[in-house]
Amino acid sequence: MKYFLQFFFLAVVILINSQPTDFVKENYTKKEVYIPMRDGAKLFTAIYIPKDISIKNKYPFLMQRTCYSVAPYGETEYRKSLGPNKFLLQDKYIFVLQDVRGRYMSEGIFTNMTPQVAHNSKKSTDESTDTYDTIDWLIKNIAGNNGKVGQFGTSYPGFYTAVGALSGHPALVASSPQAPISNFWNDDFLHNGRFMLAYFRTFPVFGVQKTKLESKAWYERQSIPIFSEDGMKFYQDMGTLQNGYSQYYQNNFFMTEIMEHPNYDDFWQKRNLLPHLKNIQHAVLTVGGFYDAEDLSGPLNIYKTIEKTSPKAKTMIVMGPFSHGGWGRENGKHFHNDIYFGDSIATYYQKNIETPFFHHYLKENPKTDAGLPEAVMYDTGAKTWLSFTEYPPKSTQKIKFFLRNGSLSNTLTPEFSEYYSDPNKPVPSSMNLKDFNEFTPRNYMSEDQRFALSRPDVLSFTSDILSEDMVITGEILADLQISTTGTDADFVVKVIDVYPEIYVAQEKKDNVVYGNYHQMVRSEIMPARFRNSISQPEPLTPNQKTQVRFPLQDIVHTFKQGHRIQIQVQSTWFPLFVVNPQKYIPNVNKAKKEDYTKALIKLYGDSFIEMSRL
Repeated sequence: MKYFLQFFFLAVVILINSQPTDFVKENYTKKEVYIPMRDGAKLFTAIYIPKDISIKNKYPFLMQRTCYSVAPYGETEYRKSLGPNKFLLQDKYIFVLQDVRGRYMSEGIFTNMTPQVAHNSKKSTDESTDTYDTIDWLIKNIAGNNGKVGQFGTSYPGFYTAVGALSGHPALVASSPQAPISNFWNDDFLHNGRFMLAYFRTFPVFGVQKTKLESKAWYERQSIPIFSEDGMKFYQDMGTLQNGYSQYYQNNFFMTEIMEHPNYDDFWQKRNLLPHLKNIQHAVLTVGGFYDAEDLSGPLNIYKTIEKTSPKAKTMIVMGPFSHGGWGRENGKHFHNDIYFGDSIATYYQKNIETPFFHHYLKENPKTDAGLPEAVMYDTGAKTWLSFTEYPPKSTQKIKFFLRNGSLSNTLTPEFSEYYSDPNKPVPSSMNLKDFNEFTPRNYMSEDQRFALSRPDVLSFTSDILSEDMVITGEILADLQISTTGTDADFVVKVIDVYPEIYVAQEKKDNVVYGNYHQMVRSEIMPARFRNSISQPEPLTPNQKTQVRFPLQDIVHTFKQGHRIQIQVQSTWFPLFVVNPQKYIPNVNKAKKEDYTKALIKLYGDSFIEMSRL
C-alpha cells in the first residue's frame, strides 16, 4: 500500500504546498459532472470554479485528465491544492480534473497508451477526441469562462496532455505535457525494448480492469508485499521474468501484453504517439527531468517531434536536475541522490516559466509570443540554468571518444578489450538495496559508480584530467564494435563524471565520500538483437565483429576542469533490467534459467562515443 500511494501522489503531482489548507474551499466552488463523449461513454469530471466568477470577471480553464483519480469525490470534499503550482492557484483559473476512460468513476474500458484511430465516423474515439468533447462541453456549459483552455499533466497525465494537443479544438491554446510518455518501446517499462525489471511492482496499477465505478484503488489486492529490507533479494529469488510473471501477474492484462510482444510489432507501434504529433497550432511547454528514471525520453522526443512537424506551434522545453515530477514540489536544498544542485530550483521553474506561460496564453493573448526562451536547460555539471534560442543548439562541435585500452582516445586503434559476461552473476545496477524496494527506482540516475570498477565484467575507459571546462549538450551516440561467443547480448553504456581526488562539496550528505566520486550523468541499454531492426530481431553470429549503434538521451552537463570523463560498458544491469540469457531466444521475455549462457565479449578499439561540445 505504501508504495502505491507514493507513486500516486508523485504521478498526479497535485501539490500540498504553502497554501492554507482551506484556501481552495474559501475561493472555489466545486461541481461534479459526467461529461458525455461522442460514443455515449460518460467521464467523471470535477470542476473547481472561482467564487468571484461573473459575466464581467471571466476565467480560463486549466485542465488535467488523469488515470490516477480526481479524488476526493463529493462536492463538499475539496482538494488542498489545485493546478501545477501555488502561483497559478492564487492567480485563479477554472480548474478541471477528469478521470479518463475506464478509471475510477468514469465509464468505459481502460487502455494503456490508447492508440490514435482514424476519425472516419462520428463515434470513433481516442484520447484526443475525449479531450475535444470535454473542452467543447466545458466551453458551452460553464458560465463565466473566457473561451480559452489550457491543459497540463505529469507522467501518465503528461501523455494525456500531449495526445490532447491533437484534439484541434479552437479553444485549446496552451498545453504543458510534463514527464510525458511518448513511446512505450523506449520509455517507462521498456528501454530499446528491454524490460525494466525494477518496475515490476508497478503493474497492478496499469494491468487490472475495474468492474464497476470505483472511488478507491481497486487494484491494490494485486500489490506485492515487501519481503525483505534488502530489495535485491526479491529479484534474486524471483529468478527469471517468466517466473515472476507466473507467480504474480498471470491475470494482469498489461504484463501479459508485454510478455507476448517482445518485439516492436503492431501492438507497440500503435502505442507510439510520436508519429501522430503533427499540425499542432497552439503553445506547448514540454517539461522533464534529466534524472527522471521513468520518463526521460518522452519530453525530449515530444518536444523535438512537435518542433519538426508543427511550425505553427509555439514550442518550448524545460529540463531540470529533477527526478520524476520533481519540479512540481519544492524541497528547498535540491539534491538528487547524493548530488546538490542548488536551492529553490522547483520554485524558480514554477514562478518564472510555468506561471507566466499559462498566464500569457490563457489570460493575455494566445496569438502572440510569451517572451519566454525556446529552451531552458539546467547544466547539471555547472549547476546553473541555461537558455537557448534553439535546442539542441547548432553552435556545437561533434567530438568522438574512442574506447581504447582503458582510456578515451581521439584516434582509433586495432586493439580490443574483453570481458566474460555471466547472466547468473549479473552486474548490480545500484548499491542502494532499499531503492529496489521502492515502487520505481530513482537514485541510480546519478549514483556513484565506483562499485562497478572492481567488476571484471565491466570495462572502464577514462580520460586524462581535463585542463578546461567541457560543456556537452544534446544527444550522445554510442557506436560499439563488438563480438561475442554467444548468440545474443545486451550492451550498457554509462557516461560518468569523475570528481577530483580531493573535492569539497558545496552542500553534502553525511557519510558520502565526494573525492573521486563517479557520478553517472547518462546511461542506456541496447539489446544487440535489435541492432538492425526493432521489429525483426536477429541473433548474433558467434565471434563475428558486429556494429551495435544506439543513442543515449540528451544531457546538458559541464565536465569541469580538474574532472575526468569516464565511459563504462557492460552487458548486464540487474535488477534494473531483466537479464539477457546471451543465448538467442525468439521471445526473450520467456527465457529460462537453463538458457543463461556465459559469453566472452570483445569490444574493439574502433568503438566510440560521440558527443556535442558547446
